[in-house]
Amino acid sequence: MVPGSLTQDAQALYEPALGEDALIRLANIHVSYSLARGASKKVLNGVNLTIRRGEFVALAGQTGCGKSTLLRLVLGAETPSTGSVLVDGREVVRPDRDRGYVPQKYSLFPDKTVLENITFGPEVEEFSLLTRLTPRFYQRRRKFRGEALHQLRRMGLHDSDAAKYPDQLSGGMQQRVAIAQALVMKPKILLMDEAFSALDPGTRASMQKLIRRVWAETGMTILFVTHNIAEAVRLGTRVVVLAKDEQARAGEGSGVSHDIPVPAWEQIPDALRPQEFARMVESVEEATGYSSSEDGEAGTG
Repeated sequence: MVPGSLTQDAQALYEPALGEDALIRLANIHVSYSLARGASKKVLNGVNLTIRRGEFVALAGQTGCGKSTLLRLVLGAETPSTGSVLVDGREVVRPDRDRGYVPQKYSLFPDKTVLENITFGPEVEEFSLLTRLTPRFYQRRRKFRGEALHQLRRMGLHDSDAAKYPDQLSGGMQQRVAIAQALVMKPKILLMDEAFSALDPGTRASMQKLIRRVWAETGMTILFVTHNIAEAVRLGTRVVVLAKDEQARAGEGSGVSHDIPVPAWEQIPDALRPQEFARMVESVEEATGYSSSEDGEAGTG
């Protein structure tokens, strides 16, 4: 815990979940990319990180520090130059249904309705083009659509939105559908890459409340990338900061500079919460030497 980040009363309410087992392990991760004329660029430099089952880890840092690269490693969309990425004790080699992904820009198919976008993943995973001609496909599709409508309602949308196309939705509504698209696969881990940064302040605040509620209801593990310290502190049970070592040479890549537990804001009395939230944000910014401004209010939701 960062010294001075919480008052004594609030500190007593923070209890790390030490008994939870590790779900994600990144061990001595190095990532380098080849450049022209035999040169290379190191993005990540010796990253070691363990994430317990059920944690909400906010991954923060300045633009270009390797946050999205680390997220893609956990997804399985990239592999490290050296080191290992394990999920549930197994090495990650490709994306699979255990890891849902929500990018910054809306990931919806423009030619499909909301309902078709949400059911696309389950249908493609279970059926090929040929097996879609069988009676079982139509039986399963009814189940998929029922689950899709459930996720749609969980996101605060209505059944009438299911027949709409993405260009008929606001940015916030599209991102809600993108989250439903990920959740319908019932992943163990939800990976979110600057998922709210393109939204207006009011929509962003409502989406922050939504994802915290989904996390509380499902107990899934969330790794949330943001460049915004206030958002990281508001959402995460831990704030992990990626940064380059001040003593490192140029081009050496980023490592984990800070790993800071965050209190459960819901357990802190309303009268203390704004004060403790502001104190926590200030402490993280002081500890990391990195500050960020956030559009909209810096409340705890």
